[in-house]
Parts: sequence; C-alpha cells; structure tokens
Amino acid sequence: MTRVLQAERREPVSGETRSCVVFLHGYGANGADLLGLADPLGEHLPDTLFVAPDAPEACAGAPFGFQWFPIPWIDNSSEEEAEAGLVTAAADLNAFLDALMVDEDLLPEQVVLFGFSQGTMMSLHVAPRREDPVAGIVAFSGRLLQPELLADEAQCRPPVLLVHGDADEVVPPQALPQAAEALQEAGWKEVFAHVMKGTGHGIAPDGLSVALAFMRDKCGL
Repeated sequence: MTRVLQAERREPVSGETRSCVVFLHGYGANGADLLGLADPLGEHLPDTLFVAPDAPEACAGAPFGFQWFPIPWIDNSSEEEAEAGLVTAAADLNAFLDALMVDEDLLPEQVVLFGFSQGTMMSLHVAPRREDPVAGIVAFSGRLLQPELLADEAQCRPPVLLVHGDADEVVPPQALPQAAEALQEAGWKEVFAHVMKGTGHGIAPDGLSVALAFMRDKCGL
C-alpha cells in the first residue's frame, strides 16, 4: 500500500501547463523548502507547473521535517531499515508521479525531477527504473545509491545534470564524479556536471542558472 504524498504547488506564470518540475527535498526539510525556487525559475519557464511533495515519513533527526528514508549515521537506524525505507519511498514516489501525469495530462518527457541531497538520491534511484524516461534529472548535492545495480535495473536512461558544491560539508564533493562515472558505465549518453565553487551543501546562483538552461533544453522550452 503506497502512501499518498502531500504536495505544495506553484501554477505556471502563463496559466498554461506545458511542463512540470517536481522538487524532491532533502532529509529533514519539506516540499516548501524548495518551492521558493519556483519564483526565479518561473520567470524563465512560464509554462511550467512546479510541484513539491513532502517526503512520506516524519524525520527523527528533524522534528518538523520529513525524510524519504532513514539515514543510519544520523538517526542510528540500521542499513536494513534504510534500504527498506528506500524501496518503500520509491514506490510512493512512483505512485505520486503516475497520478501527477494523469491529473495534469502530462507525458513523462514533459516532467523534470529536481532533487536536492536526499531528494537527489531518490531522483537518481527512481527515474531510471521507470518504464518511460522523464525529460531530465537535476541532481543537486546528492549521491547515486546502489550504483552496482544500475546497469541491470535501469529501464530508461534520462538525461542527468549533476551539480555539487566543492565545499559541501554534508555530502562529499567526490560524490559527483563517482555518480557520473557510474552512470556512464551503466550506459548513459547524456550526463552533465557543474561544480559550484566555494559552495557548501546548498544551491548557489550559478548552479541554478545551469539547471535552468538544462531544463529549458530538455523540455524544449
């Protein structure tokens, strides 16, 4: 039984939906945390609906936030609990995306997943295992989970933009080249990368500009 994800949304500036960006927040945050990016992005993506679901579980490490799955070194959960949480959250996210596309009359190639930190982990895990590729994955400050399974389990290979701060104190910057290498080894043709100089665990203006250009290109806007 999948859990229904509660989501906040920002309607297209133009009033017409031709694409959709789904924000997937980090550990201990919530959908509203990333939805503020709809303001600067919406000016340049006027026909884009922005949707930001809350992760399905209350977060043990942040009482007012949510988590996609437990993180052992933060909340003392076991590796087994973390892996089981990932599987369950992936099912929840897939159900959310399926319903979103039906409700908004969108095709997968009109949808971008925009992840931050744990949301990036979810994006890179879920999107390749879906039957039809989304327009692209914007992956900020995260890592690729279970890279050794990717070649066998990927059903599609959507374009990926990896963005990371070189001063990230939460997820090591080397997670970016590790993910890029694993994606390419698993048969990805379109993997792009951008390093935000002097940036910690966050989204800097230069990274957002690169993400905007990527999304406009992949959505044909």
